[in-house]
Amino acid sequence: MGLLIIIAFVALILLWFVFYFIPIGLWFSALVSGVRISLLQLVLMRFRKVPPSVIVNQLIAGTKAGLHLQANDLEAHFLAGGNVPNVVTALISAQKANIALDFKMAAAIDLAGRNVAEAVQMSVNPKVINTPPVAAVAKDGIQLIAKARVTVRANIKQLVGGAGEDTVLARVGEGIVSSIGSSASHKTVLENPDFISRVVLEKGLDAGTAFEILSIDIADIDVGKNIGAVLQMDQANADKNIAQAKAEEKRAMAVAMEQEMKAKAQEARAKVILAEAEIPMAIAEAFRSGNLGIMDYYKLQNIQADTRMREGIVKTDKK
Repeated sequence: MGLLIIIAFVALILLWFVFYFIPIGLWFSALVSGVRISLLQLVLMRFRKVPPSVIVNQLIAGTKAGLHLQANDLEAHFLAGGNVPNVVTALISAQKANIALDFKMAAAIDLAGRNVAEAVQMSVNPKVINTPPVAAVAKDGIQLIAKARVTVRANIKQLVGGAGEDTVLARVGEGIVSSIGSSASHKTVLENPDFISRVVLEKGLDAGTAFEILSIDIADIDVGKNIGAVLQMDQANADKNIAQAKAEEKRAMAVAMEQEMKAKAQEARAKVILAEAEIPMAIAEAFRSGNLGIMDYYKLQNIQADTRMREGIVKTDKK
């Protein structure tokens, strides 16, 4: 009895092993759906670590939609790291919408990191992108803040290597700044906001991108600061600070010159004192050499006394 149980258990394991590596049910589903694939291919997929259910189910979906897909192509795309269901869904959607898209292009777009199914859907149903607030200044110095809605459609041929949404938004923002900046007055822009749309569309901003710009609509325009007046005020403050700095420099130079003149006056007075100190020495030398007599010296003293007396009288009268 125990031996029979062991044999039955081993038989169940072998049966599960056989059905795992030989998915007969999956092969039969493919057969009744019109997909020609051999059991050997399904077994080899197991060894290549490719889920047979993913490949077979997508082959069935593609065949029912009228596509001619090859199992080897789907398997190769899976091994390359691609999203097989997404590619097949995109091919079916493109066929229903009469969009020219083959498997190679869809696989390349998928491997490039883009959602090919979403791209096909966007090609059929355009997408609206809202730009962030864009600030620009008109020629009269008034700042305007504009918001735009950009309607884009996916360009299937440019999805590989084409720029994304960020590039489109950057170019649209640049075009808005350029068109507002070329306006003579901010009132002109406020009166005709469609002028911005026309100017931006004429520049062909979708060149080299993965999108085709269908329309650019200005959703809102707000009046910002008077940049011209602010710049003039800043310039006036700068000129004032420069003038104050120059005046302070001249004042410092005048103070320095005054101090220099005082120093020169002190130096001149010192020279006078030195010269006056030499007078007694000269008188003594004149006495010794006989060029000055005692009477001459007394006369000189009398003259000096009279001079000091007169100076004293003059000072008293002034008081």
